[in-house]
Amino acid sequence: MLRRRIGYSDPSSGKDILSNRSLCFIFICAFGLVTLLQQILCGKNYIKSAQQFSRLKGDETGNWTGPINFSDDGPVRHARNGRKRCFRQNYHPDSQISVIVTPCLADIKKKKKRSQRYLENYHGSFEFNSTACKGFRQDIMDIKVLTMVKTSELFERWRNLHMCRWEQNKEEASNFKMSLSRCCNAPSFLFTTKRNTPAGTKLRYEVDTSGILPITNEVFKMFPDDMPYSKSQYKKCAVIGNGGIIKNSKCGKEIDSADFVFRCNIPPIGDKYSADVGMKTDLVTINPSIITERFQKLEKWRRPFFKVLQNYNSSVVLPAFYNTRNTDVSFRVKYLLDDFDSQRAVFFFHPQYLLNVQRFWAVQGIRAKRLSSGLMLATAALEMCEEVHLYGFWAFPMNPSGIFITHHYYDNVKPRPGFHAMPNELFNFIHMHTRGILHVHTGPCT
Repeated sequence: MLRRRIGYSDPSSGKDILSNRSLCFIFICAFGLVTLLQQILCGKNYIKSAQQFSRLKGDETGNWTGPINFSDDGPVRHARNGRKRCFRQNYHPDSQISVIVTPCLADIKKKKKRSQRYLENYHGSFEFNSTACKGFRQDIMDIKVLTMVKTSELFERWRNLHMCRWEQNKEEASNFKMSLSRCCNAPSFLFTTKRNTPAGTKLRYEVDTSGILPITNEVFKMFPDDMPYSKSQYKKCAVIGNGGIIKNSKCGKEIDSADFVFRCNIPPIGDKYSADVGMKTDLVTINPSIITERFQKLEKWRRPFFKVLQNYNSSVVLPAFYNTRNTDVSFRVKYLLDDFDSQRAVFFFHPQYLLNVQRFWAVQGIRAKRLSSGLMLATAALEMCEEVHLYGFWAFPMNPSGIFITHHYYDNVKPRPGFHAMPNELFNFIHMHTRGILHVHTGPCT
């Protein structure tokens, strides 16, 4: 009996297991087939819906929250999948008609293509306060941080905005100027002067805050008596960056017509470039690293450096008190011009002003080891001038049309990586342009 129990097995047990597996497999296949049929039916409805939308006339408006106003394209219908269709309305820049639109992929793609074709064929400009321009400005302001959009999308929105005639928003510009006045006060502290830095002062460096420079009588004599510029002294100012975006722009005459022209780091402005960048210069910065690398700290190459400066009938400004290394090289520029009996004024940025500017822009999202010279000059110009125009400011290897450009208008030497935050600087300028605070020029001048 014991042997029979141990050797006993149910001959049908294997069949039961096989049958359960078969039922499970059949159920999975049936479920997959039903799902596939549903997808096919939904796809047909979507295609049919898109075809019906393509027969409608007009353009979508950009207002998603206004009242519903329907054209004479028939009564309201709903797609078979229960979603509202995309309603359209004939569009005019100054029209107040708005439509609630339910987005669909086909219409978004068509809208993008129409926008691109329109930009290519457009040869005029909309008024600043037209409905279209308000929408274009809002498209820019909707981008809160640069990483929100792809570069191509930013370029498209920027091109759209350039269909609009720029106007200064006096209220926005005045409020921005007041905020700069409270934090930085360029008319009093842009340069180190005898008034804001008396003899005997222990001047603290901008970066090397532990370092202190005693203002001796010899150093004190190099300072101007007071700031040479006052608040809103000039009506129209041009700040010229060295970006390749200005190449072939033919903006030279427009730049030279400005009341005051700022330039960065003694760039070439001879006959080869004057048609694009102009010749007029009222103030030019000199980075001490240029003197160190190109002119051997002025220990030997004094006359070549003086010949370069003769191209500029302007004052020069240096960050002598950025750190201790800059001080000696910057002072040598002053000594050299005195030796050659030059009447050109030499100024030194006040370290506290540069530190305040750095903090101001950090709040705006620009955090870098060093602000660019262009941003420093643009910041000062916003206090010194009624209206500020920027040329040659760009931070991408291609222009807004997607055409590759050189880094500078005179060469393609890239800057040291990680030192400046150029894209974020430009992004702030684009927002300021949109708000009517300053005017960023990235296209050809007519």
